[in-house]
Amino acid sequence: MTLPRLLLALTFCLPLLSQPVSPADRQRFEEIRARHDRGEQISPADREFAQGVMARINQANGAQSNAAYAREHPPRESTGMVPLPDLAGKTYQGEEGGLYPGGKNSPPEPHLAEGLRLAKSVVPIDGKIVFLTIGMSNTTQETQAFLKLAAQDRSINPNLVLVDGAQGAQTAHITADPNSNYWKVVEDRLAAAHVTAKQVQVAWIKQANALPSAGWPAATKQLQADLVATLHNLHDKYPNLKIAYLSSRIYGGYAVTPLNPEPYAYEGAFAVKWTIAAQISGDASLSRDRAPWIAWGPYLWADGAKGRKQDNLIRTREDLGPDGTHPSDSGRQKVARLLLDFLKSDPTAKPWIQ
Repeated sequence: MTLPRLLLALTFCLPLLSQPVSPADRQRFEEIRARHDRGEQISPADREFAQGVMARINQANGAQSNAAYAREHPPRESTGMVPLPDLAGKTYQGEEGGLYPGGKNSPPEPHLAEGLRLAKSVVPIDGKIVFLTIGMSNTTQETQAFLKLAAQDRSINPNLVLVDGAQGAQTAHITADPNSNYWKVVEDRLAAAHVTAKQVQVAWIKQANALPSAGWPAATKQLQADLVATLHNLHDKYPNLKIAYLSSRIYGGYAVTPLNPEPYAYEGAFAVKWTIAAQISGDASLSRDRAPWIAWGPYLWADGAKGRKQDNLIRTREDLGPDGTHPSDSGRQKVARLLLDFLKSDPTAKPWIQ
């Protein structure tokens, strides 16, 4: 935030919430604002101080907001919503269930055939195949658990390099921006792994947007648009990227903050489904000259303690951290296992992962 915007924000915030700011700090801030209003130069130290005051106010406001949210939305062991694979043949908000068009849980034969063709073309470039993960905080936490699990698996292709490109607070709206710093961090992580952008051939994307409030289907359509833009960025930045697997969020019914609760966590799966369906139907925005071939990765959502039919997976409160949104160690392990099992069993992954 620039200093003028910071000062403007504080003009409104300070009268509303003075507790986090001591009288001395408030006086100093008001002096800084007065100098700014007179057109005087603000020193880096004063700028840093003003930004620190804003951080304290935001933290206090956030704590109050989260407490109010938790009171109004107590954690739930079940929402009653049906996981997409179990919803085949039924609907949610007028939308058919299943992971793929027609209420199916597997891709149409022509789409699968293209994926198989591309999978066979995934071979080492300069000795390496890079599998890159893309997403926000949950994704990097789960990727780190996946990396540890995969490191213990001797059946994995020794030429495969797994790189965690996911980053905390870097939501779909951010990865949709080709100029965001997110992509510079990914570049640095590839370099740290001693690989290059041209060696990236497969990606796993798990994304969401923070603090959704637009309701159904607007928030889901926005997420879909951000996923499409993210796929465009991946295509443009990694010239040899062939395959991208997409996953949606884990259960959000235990959330005690509005960061990404239910039903948004559940509904995000439709953004993934619609994006994949668009490529299957021949949508020009997802043609192979604008995006990699895409398909579902592991479907991660289960209805809390009620679970799901496909594999009896459940999500207990212990699988989530204190905020009920980010996974705990056990929650990360569940996702890591689902991802590894998917990659070792899916026909479009088996040719290059083993």
